[in-house]
Amino acid sequence: MQNLIQHSLGHGITCIDAQYVRPGLASCYLIEQNGHAAFIDVGTNHTVPLLLAVLEQKGIPPGNIDYVIPTHVHLDHAGGAGLLMQHAPNAQLIIHPRGARHMVDPSRLQAGATAVYGDVEFKRHYGELIGVDEQRVVAAADHQKISFQSRELEFLHTPGHAKHHFCIIDKTSNGMFTGDTFGAAYPELTVNQHAFVFPPTSPVDFNPSDWLDSIDKLMATGCDRAYLTHYNQVGNLESLANDLRKRIRLFAQLSQQSTSDTMLYEKIEHYLVEEVVTSGCRLTKAEIIKILSLDIGIIVQGLRVWLEKNA
Repeated sequence: MQNLIQHSLGHGITCIDAQYVRPGLASCYLIEQNGHAAFIDVGTNHTVPLLLAVLEQKGIPPGNIDYVIPTHVHLDHAGGAGLLMQHAPNAQLIIHPRGARHMVDPSRLQAGATAVYGDVEFKRHYGELIGVDEQRVVAAADHQKISFQSRELEFLHTPGHAKHHFCIIDKTSNGMFTGDTFGAAYPELTVNQHAFVFPPTSPVDFNPSDWLDSIDKLMATGCDRAYLTHYNQVGNLESLANDLRKRIRLFAQLSQQSTSDTMLYEKIEHYLVEEVVTSGCRLTKAEIIKILSLDIGIIVQGLRVWLEKNA
């Protein structure tokens, strides 16, 4: 098993590194309440032993996992859901209505990702996807609330990154679990506790107007912290929301102004590196590019798909 990296954030919340691609790229969240557990985002099949190890450390039996909650069905968030559900006999899986069928039958997810990565790379990153019994899957409506051991969790539909994305509002911590909707902000790029946030515009559902509306919807909750899957807790939400809005608009503009994927890649890379340097980050440009290179490639793919859909 990989090294277990976890951060206690208070309010019964633990951030657990998913060990996806590299440490510090993707996380999962455990909420503890009255000796019971809920997981929000679960990484891949390779992450599941880490999640179970954290429960063992805390003395919580797998039978006390009440909920498994992927924010959306992208595999770095939901790839391990089926396997985790096999270890959690009493859990329900809560998912956006657009994603429910993919949790029951993940064959289309696996086929699509295999077409991109190839069979060997897919299995190296994700293993074999496992479906969840339909009777254990709950499709959460917009603004639906559940009681997790008397702790209220509310689900907000937040398209823009993906149509099948929701976020979870936790009034106990006055925080929101935002998946990718509130952007990505890697710890290596944080300067003086101010995160550098950008929109991961992955294929195939990027929609800038929807995304901007979703940010407004999240900010209207009055939460003062966000739990990002990429990566960890951030505060100073008003400033980050403004940065994110600006970059969503700019990425859309850059995609419209670029005549090739190569040109778009170069423009996105140059912009992000210069912004990180300007923020005061002491990493070299080469180090910044290394941290962002995977995201930039995916961002370009998502922007080009959006352009083609709206040609």
